[in-house]
Amino acid sequence: MTQLPILSGREIIKVLSKIGYVEVRQRGSHIRLVCDERKPITVPNYKSVDRSLLIKILRDAELTAGEFEELRNK
Repeated sequence: MTQLPILSGREIIKVLSKIGYVEVRQRGSHIRLVCDERKPITVPNYKSVDRSLLIKILRDAELTAGEFEELRNK
């Protein structure tokens, strides 16, 4: 299994935008993303997002850790 990095919320949003997620609103430090084919996701705009939360975000986005890393490296 791929070891996920610790990323900022903005870095996660940048990767998710590559598969069609767009920001629709922000409340405090939490940014809501939507995509036509997938579930809506809330990503915290923190300097570092814990791996366990990143795993939850990826599960909601229906991505594996490997797919996420491929998108991140593009």
